[in-house]
Amino acid sequence: VGRKRGGRNIGGQSEAENTLNQLLVEMDGFNTGTTNVIVLAATNRMDILDQALLRPGRFDRQIYVPAPDIKGRASIFKVHLGNLKTDLDKSELARKMAALTPGFTGADIANVCNEAALIAARELSMSIVHK
Repeated sequence: VGRKRGGRNIGGQSEAENTLNQLLVEMDGFNTGTTNVIVLAATNRMDILDQALLRPGRFDRQIYVPAPDIKGRASIFKVHLGNLKTDLDKSELARKMAALTPGFTGADIANVCNEAALIAARELSMSIVHK
């Protein structure tokens, strides 16, 4: 919703641009003294956000959450490996994969696990194997 506006849509505004415009209008209507409204938003792509969202008074606090360290990645792998079928020790696999994926976020780790399941299915394997 917060993607930079303009230049991509020939022949008028897109639905996403209209939604962003309406959101900005609504946010400008908040009275900080009497309105008890909290708006939370998250992105992993600050570079493509519309600058109007970042103007003072729109989002007063910005919190940077860095990519997880090796222990965090191992914990995330354990969560995403939980429902996947494999004969491998999932705790050991989580630690090994965490070491091989520096800089990966939770979404990246979820994609790795999903891709492993897709590859196993494509190869008609009964479970995920380590290659």
